[in-house]
Amino acid sequence: MLSEAVGEVRDFAERRGLINRKILLMFSGGKDSSLALYLMKKAGLDVSALTFFHRWSWREPLRWAMRFTKELGVEHYLVDITEGLLREATGRKGPVCINCKKVMLWNAKWFALNNGFDVLAKGDNANDKIIGALLDQCKMDIRLCEIPRIGLPFFRPLIKYPADVVERLAEEAGIRPYRMYEHARRRQWREGCPLQYIDREEIVTEELMDLAYRVNYEVSRIARKKKVRVSVRVPSFEIMAWNADWGTLEEVKKVIEKFKR
Repeated sequence: MLSEAVGEVRDFAERRGLINRKILLMFSGGKDSSLALYLMKKAGLDVSALTFFHRWSWREPLRWAMRFTKELGVEHYLVDITEGLLREATGRKGPVCINCKKVMLWNAKWFALNNGFDVLAKGDNANDKIIGALLDQCKMDIRLCEIPRIGLPFFRPLIKYPADVVERLAEEAGIRPYRMYEHARRRQWREGCPLQYIDREEIVTEELMDLAYRVNYEVSRIARKKKVRVSVRVPSFEIMAWNADWGTLEEVKKVIEKFKR
């Protein structure tokens, strides 16, 4: 199955003239973007990885991502977007993710244009919602979209694979990203950063971003030890959990009480 996926990427790239073009993948270090990077590299494409981070990013998954690209032999760029995120997110209502995606997209555009890349790539799979997004402008094969507002085409090698197929392909490739054991927003292993747990409609401040990080970092240590998934919204301190027993929840409540003081 994995060899077939590599072949499909290679065949598509040859048909659409991607073989000799410089591709920059927006690489989070999650399973989807890691698989997309793996397939493109194995298919012989000239691909590099671009990872955005900020002051509240999880450091452990970032270190895993850096080891992964090194083992794969892929050039990996790291860009700090803390200032841009603060500028876009603070003073506005949550969720922060909307503003963060905007910052990442435009930073990716200018990084690519200023460093000689011809194509941007993403790890979107068939389960990812794209309605209303820039990529809805695709009029042909949705794997490669020309986006006039961005000035570069987007390549999405996984967009026709549903999440369960991506899981199987990643397992076959031996891709096992570092898990923070967050609750996240979907049942699939969709982790991100702690800022996603700022309560909706809450006015975002730098202090609230700090709180989201500090609370959820401690909670994730408990969740990882117990192999369950837990996160905490702030400032409401609502607990979200998958498969957590009473003892785990009591430990999480103790963490919350410490931050409430």
